[in-house]
Amino acid sequence: MSILWTIIIGFVAGVIAKLIMPGNKYEPSGFILTTILGIVGAVVATFLGQAIGWYGPNQGAGFIGAIVGAIVVLGIYGFIAGRTSSRTY
Repeated sequence: MSILWTIIIGFVAGVIAKLIMPGNKYEPSGFILTTILGIVGAVVATFLGQAIGWYGPNQGAGFIGAIVGAIVVLGIYGFIAGRTSSRTY
């Protein structure tokens, strides 16, 4: 149930992170990509929280932690996608 809860929280966190940080018009912003980035953000927040000691071994990131993780992952993705899409040949 823990991984399912992380996916659900990650989905919601990804949508909220996309509302907070929409990106530019050249960045792909589809529903599936937003969901995946939110889930990755929630997983990263859970992993880092457990590594730092904020969460126990079987605890996941909270809602705020998942949103922060999703914003960080979305920012990194926007930086990488912005660098690759702005090249002219």
